[in-house]
Amino acid sequence: MKIAFLFAGQGAQYLGMAHSLYESYSIVRKTFEEAELALGFDLTNIIFHDEEKLNETQYTQPAILTVNFAIQRLLNEQGIAADAALGLSLGEYSALIAAGVMDFPTAVQLVAKRGKFMSEAAPKGTGKMVAIMNTPAELIEDICQKASTKGIVTPANYNTPAQIVIGGEVAAVDYAVELLKEQGAKRTIELNVSGPFHTALLEPASQKLAAELEQIQLGEIQIPVVSNTTAQVFKADEIKDLLIQQVKSPVKFYESIETLKDLGCDTFIEIGPGKTLSGFMKKIDKTLSTTRVEDMETLAQTLELLKGK
Repeated sequence: MKIAFLFAGQGAQYLGMAHSLYESYSIVRKTFEEAELALGFDLTNIIFHDEEKLNETQYTQPAILTVNFAIQRLLNEQGIAADAALGLSLGEYSALIAAGVMDFPTAVQLVAKRGKFMSEAAPKGTGKMVAIMNTPAELIEDICQKASTKGIVTPANYNTPAQIVIGGEVAAVDYAVELLKEQGAKRTIELNVSGPFHTALLEPASQKLAAELEQIQLGEIQIPVVSNTTAQVFKADEIKDLLIQQVKSPVKFYESIETLKDLGCDTFIEIGPGKTLSGFMKKIDKTLSTTRVEDMETLAQTLELLKGK
């Protein structure tokens, strides 16, 4: 058995996430305390009681990172470690923590800044993101190019072969959706996100993030981590550059899963709030063993499944 940890990204957050684990395990409470010490504000209160703040990008990102890391530590305590890791967008930072590249206090401070930079670069209302279902990637890419006469619009997330998200400026995205419908796209879903992430509109955030990353010393990579941007395993000398690119480049999730399969991974554990990535996995390859951990119930199910292997 070769285990890959898949870490949740922004959009998966909900009020009270990981609460049952927080109540039951000291390692989870300790992780929340360490986050608050690094950040200088009451993150626990936001996660459990302040939905409005939890959905603001500058708080969402450190909140999800903290929950992801708390669950990873909990699994490690139970003797479950990753042979490789992948995170969706923000989740990439959790994967790099799992690989020993960043320590948690550094990462949680960095993603709080990343969230702030992202919301400043694309304030609410400047852009949008729409999921295009059951439409070939080539057609979506072609239509985005045509629609870019109206402004910035590009693919932002290649989630599964049947679900690709486009993002950019409102008029350009709307025009792309119109053209795609003319070409036979039957189902499009507007996403409830605060900005057009992973598009060129995030260039200013990318530049500010570059300045922050310059100050940070990275550790050695202890397990393979697959980059969202290249869908290949990170090399040590490209980590910072790819994290800068990642903010404004499309996330290649389903190609990244293929890379993990090539590494021999056969058991995938989604870590963090929600079940978005487990849902993607069912669409990408049903034959892969996939489980998730976000609360006491899913922890018990996962431990049971792994015991049988």
